[in-house]
Amino acid sequence: MKVGAAQVGPGHPLLLIAGPCVIEGEAQTIAAARKVADVAQRHGLPAVFKCSFDKANRTSGKSFRGPGLKEGLRVLSRVKHDVAIPVLTDVHEPAQCAPVAEIVDVLQIPAFLCRQTDLLAAAASTGRAVNVKKGQFLAPEDMKNVVAKLADAGCRDVLLTERGTTFGYHNLVVDFRALVTMRAFAPVCFDATHSVQQPSGEGDRTGGDRKLAPPLARAAAAIGIDALFCEVHEEPDRALSDGPNSLSFRLWKRTVEDVQRIRSALATA
Repeated sequence: MKVGAAQVGPGHPLLLIAGPCVIEGEAQTIAAARKVADVAQRHGLPAVFKCSFDKANRTSGKSFRGPGLKEGLRVLSRVKHDVAIPVLTDVHEPAQCAPVAEIVDVLQIPAFLCRQTDLLAAAASTGRAVNVKKGQFLAPEDMKNVVAKLADAGCRDVLLTERGTTFGYHNLVVDFRALVTMRAFAPVCFDATHSVQQPSGEGDRTGGDRKLAPPLARAAAAIGIDALFCEVHEEPDRALSDGPNSLSFRLWKRTVEDVQRIRSALATA
């Protein structure tokens, strides 16, 4: 696949996808994007800044969802203009795809919506790259049907993301075989931070254990990935969404360094 000027897939540099879960404010979002761009530049890697204008699947109806479509796209437009970095954001409804595609470089299909044909077709028809997160309920081999739906609607720039599989209640487990399986259909991304979530684990909110994200990222790198997805926040414990599983920028930078060392070792083995 291609994102901006970057080729993504086997034989190409690792794509970094990183940013806060949701837009919490303009200044904070731009500052986070600058840090993502800086880390990527230091490692000579392509990067996409990730941040959502709306989190439509929060555990509680009272949870912070984000600024909404209009304001969110205004902020993401500022990020692209001020930081000069490609941008990724979630879409939840077919009607959102066209206006979002006017601003962002990658449309992301949330895991819970990965089988929604109309949403996939609308995202594909924009001409933008599409990242689809594998549903927690879906076998990795079933993602070939998702890729086919996108292809039928004209999309060739597809990324498939592993983010853990439902394992009982309030828990996820990563089956790393999924990376091998899905890589036969499209380039693959490993979402290290959502994979350590504990869905609804804190009653009215989702929990998580961020210290498990770096070792899972290292394991994914050893198996083979084309992109690494991490939610990062200046103060994860104060984040308005996904704080328990988000990484600090310091921990994220160390994780990227470890992943790159593993990829380099494999390349010279």
